[in-house]
Amino acid sequence: MRVRGSKRRDSDASSMLCCQTLSVALTRGGMPIPDTRYAMAGDSAIAYQVFGSGEHRVVALTAHPTNVELFWEWAPAHHFFERLGSFATAAWFDKRGTGSSDRIRGAASVEERMEDVRVVMDAVGWERATIWGFDDGGPLGCLFAATYPERTERLILQNSFARWVRAPGYEIGPDRSDYDEFCAAWTAGWGTPETPIVALIAPSQLGDEGFLRWVQRLERQSSTPQDLLAILALDAEVDVREVLPAIRVPTLVVHARQDLVVDVEHGRYLAASIPEATLFEYDGEHLPVFVGVDETMDAIEEFVTGAVHRPAGDRVLATVLFTDVVSSTERAAALGDRAWKSLLDRHDEALRDVLARHGGVEVDTTGDGMLSTFDSPARAVRCASEMIEATKAIGLEIRAGVHTGEVERRGDDVAGIAVHIGARVAALAGAGEVLVSGTVPPLVVGSGLDFADRGEHELKGVPGTWRLFALKG
Repeated sequence: MRVRGSKRRDSDASSMLCCQTLSVALTRGGMPIPDTRYAMAGDSAIAYQVFGSGEHRVVALTAHPTNVELFWEWAPAHHFFERLGSFATAAWFDKRGTGSSDRIRGAASVEERMEDVRVVMDAVGWERATIWGFDDGGPLGCLFAATYPERTERLILQNSFARWVRAPGYEIGPDRSDYDEFCAAWTAGWGTPETPIVALIAPSQLGDEGFLRWVQRLERQSSTPQDLLAILALDAEVDVREVLPAIRVPTLVVHARQDLVVDVEHGRYLAASIPEATLFEYDGEHLPVFVGVDETMDAIEEFVTGAVHRPAGDRVLATVLFTDVVSSTERAAALGDRAWKSLLDRHDEALRDVLARHGGVEVDTTGDGMLSTFDSPARAVRCASEMIEATKAIGLEIRAGVHTGEVERRGDDVAGIAVHIGARVAALAGAGEVLVSGTVPPLVVGSGLDFADRGEHELKGVPGTWRLFALKG
């Protein structure tokens, strides 16, 4: 087993910046939503899509719940597909009995799931492809690669497992009783505000009402509660441990260290058991497609193509958050260099702790301030508010400015007029105040955030006038 991995970071590892709304994603001139087609597996129609323009072929075996139609409505997922499609032509589908595929009673068997993969590959005319299995798509990918090596170019297993629940000789997973208890809770809350899954698969999205409503709709349109229970019961019985040594294709195992659904030890077991597999560990969440593109996509592109190709400037929609310490010069003079540096270190640590909880990405520190980016305006505003409270606890007052606009990514840095606007907005904020540009309130409607109109302002170096708003409460 070869081991790769990213360094642990204080902030979330997300590197692609996305807005929540589909309308914004589409007006950016992104990848068009592909047509949904059907491949027949016996008497069942399997809904599939093909997207992207890369020369390499990838078949994605997704986790439950899915609906190939609905996923495109969540902009971070749209960005995820765009990034994949930049270096590969990808096919994905709803498993038999789920999403837009024909519904069946109960759960499809492992053999039926294998047939679904074959018929989709045949329908698109692919003899060979890279098989990419997420979550419970991973064991299926392992079986397919071992059974059909002539059709499997490479195998990628992301946040997956050989066996989900604990068994003699396999002490990694949860006890079956704990698993069954969670399944009952998930079924009881399926498609409702009580669904427990968001806290596990995408904890950074907690508090984002738009995301929660979308997940509820995704659940309802992917299967019924009873069909979910049947799928989860089948997943608990799947065990491909004996298959792993028979896999003879290049394999990359990708796993999040903080995965709350499938512990990272599952990924380590897979990588140790598959001949010459490479393990890539990273800091992140269970399903990256829910939060946009993260650092794993670079590792996957390199594995599939042999290299990572990024444009010199990558323009994306993002929310920028600027903070800085109020009256920092006076505080530094009063405290002296050593004490001031110690206080700033505590300031940075406090901001980074809050940033990590809200899924932001630290871009730069400016001595007594920080620039960070978010794929969600609502999370950026909440993060700013919590940063103000966190720094008050250590005896500092900060101000914050938030703006949503198009930025240019240059490696780990961001540039463009949106960054300048964010900085100017922050400069106008008062002590302990979160000030936002007029682009932000329309994007967080329904989030519970309330703003006071601060009127029109000129921003130094920025054309025109800008209406600003202050966060209430």
